[in-house]
Amino acid sequence: MQEELVRERRVLTRGWVDGNKPKGCRDAFVTALQYDGAMARLKTHDEALRLRLLHRAAATVFDRGTAALSLRTLAADVKTSTTAVYSLFGNKAGLLRNLYEEAARLFVARLAAIRPTDDPAGDVIRLGLVYREYAIANPHLYAILFSDRSVQCPSESESERPPEAIETYRPLVDAVRRGQQAGQFSSESDPEVIALSVWGTAHGLVSLVLSGNEPPGLAVADCYERALGVLVAGWRESEGKVQGFADVP
Repeated sequence: MQEELVRERRVLTRGWVDGNKPKGCRDAFVTALQYDGAMARLKTHDEALRLRLLHRAAATVFDRGTAALSLRTLAADVKTSTTAVYSLFGNKAGLLRNLYEEAARLFVARLAAIRPTDDPAGDVIRLGLVYREYAIANPHLYAILFSDRSVQCPSESESERPPEAIETYRPLVDAVRRGQQAGQFSSESDPEVIALSVWGTAHGLVSLVLSGNEPPGLAVADCYERALGVLVAGWRESEGKVQGFADVP
């Protein structure tokens, strides 16, 4: 397309003499330039640049918080123009929203890689392990995903649960439901309660590691997997036994 525009401009300008160019040719020339410029901008402001900006922004927020995130500084860090940042995200709120969506997208993709098997209880544990793997590999994105939503996206209602949050949680709930259908978990238990207990255990142990507050010298990865295994095994007990445990003084 660009080559055709260049040829068109050469044809239009060939033989022009000041004051003697055909009527309308200047408009055609300007239009071609404008279109050519738009094509160049589309090539410059591409997906690769968007991702570089998002990952750099995530690192800034992780290290210094959202208050330290400046679109001008971000553009300079990634060696692009401030115009490019505004073109891609609109404003700071749009950037933060895109940042949350990207963190959620990558997390959901990692969870989706755990294909359902004929052992749903084992799938629950595997999903918990992927939770930790994602957090350790992407601490800056994990922090964006599980931080205060009112801070990360202040334009949204605090009472409104973002759809991305539901998508990250759904694979675990689905695995628990399959476990109930297979008789591995009690059908009397709320699947979301079981899923939340696993989610909360994963989140708590991961948070200790990311904050550097885990006990020194402890094999945390092994402890993490064993904790998930014991928790899931507990939920595999009958509802009566689980209720009876609460009666122990």
